[in-house]
Amino acid sequence: MSIKTPEEVMQLRELGRLHAQLIATLGERVRPGVTTDALEAYACELIEEAGVEPAFKGYRPFGAPRAYPCALCVAPNDVVVHGIPTELSYTLKEGDIIGLDLGIKRDGLIIDAGRTFPVGTIDAEAARLLRVTEDALMKGIQAARAGNHVGDIGHAIEEYVRKEGFGLVRDLCGHGVGHAVHEEPQVPNFGAKGTGPVLEPGMVIAIEPMVNEGKGAVVFERDGYTVTTKDGSRSAHFEHDIAITDGKPLILTLP
Repeated sequence: MSIKTPEEVMQLRELGRLHAQLIATLGERVRPGVTTDALEAYACELIEEAGVEPAFKGYRPFGAPRAYPCALCVAPNDVVVHGIPTELSYTLKEGDIIGLDLGIKRDGLIIDAGRTFPVGTIDAEAARLLRVTEDALMKGIQAARAGNHVGDIGHAIEEYVRKEGFGLVRDLCGHGVGHAVHEEPQVPNFGAKGTGPVLEPGMVIAIEPMVNEGKGAVVFERDGYTVTTKDGSRSAHFEHDIAITDGKPLILTLP
């Protein structure tokens, strides 16, 4: 578990502001007829123009069969997370939803966040899925106070998602971030109050609920990265990086 210095937290906040700009600009390209390949190319262009590095490209998580080959992770419709844009080669259609997950690096510090975008006009249930997932993220962030436990975050997310009647992905979780893409502690999207590691000022964590329209079960595809819903239902993903402080959590990945 890595505690960041106040100076590192401020550097991560500046990098988080930049990330928010990049993901919003990338989201402006989300429209019918655009391919996931084109979104990856645009992400690489934006990263280069911003003078930062892609944090995902070339990164090999523990247990992965190969390094991740792209700067961007995409998740259209029933893809939960980690779709490889150049291998999916999917063309967006009116009414789709797509998650975009981006990591950037500067001066040895890393920011990792994402959100799910509508493609054109989406149906009411898809819109509710996106709203509930983003609201679940904010519920988790509100529980991320110094002295609370990691389980308090997961409990807040799980309680809200279950009340709304959606499926919660339990096989993937949030994590520490900042010096590496994945650090301790793991931050599940479910749990019991008062359980898990204690949250301390200076901790930086990624909170990222993944919510399915149907049940929460998922399939890990053979490419080593793509995760899809087992029942073929749509899935949404929203992620912020936050710093634990002596007061309210600091959301690093806001504009």
